Amino acid sequence: MARLLAIDYGHKRVGLAVTDPLQLIATPLDTIHSQELFAFVKKYHQQEQLAGIVIGMPRTLLNEATDSTPAVVGVVRKLRRELPEVPVHEVDERFTSRMARQAMLDGGLGQKARRDKALVDRVSATIILQSFLDSRPV
Repeated sequence: MARLLAIDYGHKRVGLAVTDPLQLIATPLDTIHSQELFAFVKKYHQQEQLAGIVIGMPRTLLNEATDSTPAVVGVVRKLRRELPEVPVHEVDERFTSRMARQAMLDGGLGQKARRDKALVDRVSATIILQSFLDSRPV
């Protein structure tokens, strides 16, 4: 079975997470520069067949677009254009950074590790992916 790849897109950094081949568990994968995203996804898809891409869509508490939303919409369009065979799913990413920091705190990581923005981005992508997995019908 193919994997799912999750993207927590930011203007500077992109957090990535991936499922196991059975699509049961989400795990952090990497943090890359946003300019490397499309090359990374294409290369990863060649090495590991992707069943889909899950991307966090930034929204406000009132479910309105944020300053980052247009950039993410552009990424979604480009992914769909460049990898038409791979479905792209949008997931509400509200609170994922806060949830990531709390998960890191609950996991016993020290303050220095919790300040590592790249790690927070990977954990956020993992939360986005796990929420997508949990929302799928059984």
